[in-house]
Amino acid sequence: GGNSILTSDGAGNLTTQKTNYPAFEAHLSSSQSLTDNTATKIQFDNEIFDTDNCYDNSTNFRFLPTVAGKYFVYGDINADPAGTAQLIDVTINIYKNGSNIRMHEINFNNNYARRFNVSIACVIDMNGSSDYLEIFASINDSSGNPSLNVTAPRNNLFGAYRIGS
Repeated sequence: GGNSILTSDGAGNLTTQKTNYPAFEAHLSSSQSLTDNTATKIQFDNEIFDTDNCYDNSTNFRFLPTVAGKYFVYGDINADPAGTAQLIDVTINIYKNGSNIRMHEINFNNNYARRFNVSIACVIDMNGSSDYLEIFASINDSSGNPSLNVTAPRNNLFGAYRIGS
């Protein structure tokens, strides 16, 4: 019925279908400074994989899939206040077509943190022609000079893959 994940040639040879494509994952290659307490687009510039060349890792830092369907989308940031400053509030957002559609926020409520990873994940319908996704983040810290830290390998990620029509 066109919905199979595996097909067989009758001789025991299996072929997988590309049901999870397009797919990509990218990370930051170096720290990115953010304006304090301001939503800023994250410039995930290093592609780990990009099955259909749908992620722009050099100009717009966005995913524009060429196949319509439902996509599992995820992001992760490592918020870092400057010097010995303390984190007050951290958000990560998924934007679709320039508008915020999902947000995950950590507010430390006067129990400040030194560094913190914040993740987000959801399923989003994409039209396969003009819909695009981006990750934005906001960090509020006591110094006013926050950044995304890249001391650990791939601790700032953005990715997506198609899960169905």
